[in-house]
Amino acid sequence: MRTPHYPSYKDLDAFIDVERLKALDGFVRERVTTRLGTTDDLKFDTGPFVQDPEAERIPGPRMVHLSRSLKPEDYYNLDVPDLWKLTEEAKEFAPLMDFIDTLPFAATGRMLIIYDESGRAVTAHRDHDSVDLCHEFIWFRTSLEKPFYMLDHQSGEKLYVASFAAWFDTVNQFHGADETGKLSFSIRVDGVFTDAFRKQIPFPAVGKAAAPAIWAQNHQREGGGPVASRLPCDAAL
Repeated sequence: MRTPHYPSYKDLDAFIDVERLKALDGFVRERVTTRLGTTDDLKFDTGPFVQDPEAERIPGPRMVHLSRSLKPEDYYNLDVPDLWKLTEEAKEFAPLMDFIDTLPFAATGRMLIIYDESGRAVTAHRDHDSVDLCHEFIWFRTSLEKPFYMLDHQSGEKLYVASFAAWFDTVNQFHGADETGKLSFSIRVDGVFTDAFRKQIPFPAVGKAAAPAIWAQNHQREGGGPVASRLPCDAAL
């Protein structure tokens, strides 16, 4: 097993219907726009594991919950399907939910849209600090406009996600987004991957949170090409 390299992420475009996802851009953008100014959507909180302790932990983006936990929300249970039930907002985003049904999940847990009307920067952060907890999730977007990155906190190197869909180590590296000055949004779905999909993932015996990074490295080693561009996504196209 290779030692994981950071910053890194696993490009998942080969496992999803990218054209169908891109076709949802106008729909999701219109529905998100109708929610601007609402106080119903809670603000996104990076949590305590930020790169810069002086940085803003509630930077501005809001969340549309497509599912909610039946119990007080615990970040360590994002991928426990029995705890999560669809919301009324899921009906509002029905075509997006239909797309989510095509993703390689046996069952889903938390599902949410993160949006910001003015595209403010999202502080570089880690999701939690449990190296043996690997959430199975897919982060995706309907366009490449949101400059989302992985960060090596030791070197300061940023690796911008150049794909529409990705899976990444949220524990051993920081991640965040640059400011755009215009509406930006992305979607994250947590759950349990299908058995067929999981068989492709090189889960380590210990330090399971590193699985996406190891998978990305193995893909690169096997001739799959570069993991991603180190330029902002719009410059990489």
